[in-house]
Formats: sequence, C-alpha cells, structure tokens
Amino acid sequence: MKRMLLLALFAGLLGAVPARAANPVVVMETSMGTIKIELYPDKAPVTVKNFLAYVDDKFYDGTIFHRVIGKENSGKKEDFMIQGGGFEPEFKQKKTKDPIKNEAGSGLSNKRGTIAMARTNDPDSATAQFFINVKDNDFLDKSDASSGYAVFGKVIEGMDVVDKIKAVETTGDRGRPLPNAPVKDIVIKSVKVEKSK
Repeated sequence: MKRMLLLALFAGLLGAVPARAANPVVVMETSMGTIKIELYPDKAPVTVKNFLAYVDDKFYDGTIFHRVIGKENSGKKEDFMIQGGGFEPEFKQKKTKDPIKNEAGSGLSNKRGTIAMARTNDPDSATAQFFINVKDNDFLDKSDASSGYAVFGKVIEGMDVVDKIKAVETTGDRGRPLPNAPVKDIVIKSVKVEKSK
C-alpha cells in the first residue's frame, strides 16, 4: 500500500512538471520556395540567440544566397552547401553585429539538412552569415585539427527547396564577383519565427 502511495505521489509530481518549451522554428521564404528550420537553443544558446536577433531585426529580409556549391555546378562535381545571410543583390555586403563565440563541439554535427554559422579563419568570427549543408560534411565538425563550424538547427521542411537552390547555375569555382555565386539572384524574401499553435 505504501509503495502504491509513493508511486502515485511520484506520478503526481511528474504531472506537475511543466512541459519543456518546444524549440523555436523559423520560416524562410525564398524566391525558390519555403524552408522551415528548427533551432536548438539547448545545444547552441549563443548562436541561436544571435540568429534570432538578426531575424527580429529583419536583417535577412532581402538578402541573397551568395555561395552555392552542388554537384551540378562545382568543379569537383560534389555537393557541399548553400550559404547566405550577408549580401544584398549586386553583392552589397550588409553591416553586422559583433562576432560571437564558436559553439562547435556541442554534440551537433554538420549532417545533411543542418544549418551552421559561416565564419572566417578566426573560430570566433561568425556574425550573420549561415550555411545549410546539402550533404553530410563531418569534416566541418570540431576536431583536434579544426575549431569546426557551429551547427544550431536543422531543416524540417523544404529540403527539396534547398536541393533546387544547390543545383542552380553559378559563376563557378573561380567566378566573379564571388566564386560559386548564383548567376540569377536567389533572394531570401523574409525570415520569421513561426508562431506556436
């Protein structure tokens, strides 16, 4: 009887624990379709906070995917990723906030469909630019040889759109004004946080 009471009490306590808030989801409307991305603030809190601050500022609205590498358009004939979030049409670079700490090594890997922060050779230089992996790119993860690239979310709808983007005609590996830039602008029309239902 005592054991049953304890079990009932324990079950009651579990029922009283509030449900964990769902991960935020952003909806990215592009000129080639809609991409929905779930973010992981538990694994990459600094990166997600930074990304959402840019979303709130409407920073990404009207920017372009300026670097696109797929087997259809790269010299190596291999899929890689699509990168955006830093340039407006005609490759006008946008002014950003301060760089953030690199959160690579959080347990998230650069697998197909994940979104990660782009950066320079300085590990802690990421600002606004991001990329979506179009294949498993484990070599971008943190390791003894590399500081890695911080994954902070994953595409949950619209991977077909990502695959369409990665296949567009580009300026090629040595192209100008930027290498691997789409010949025709692929515009990020808007990025918004999806309202919880």
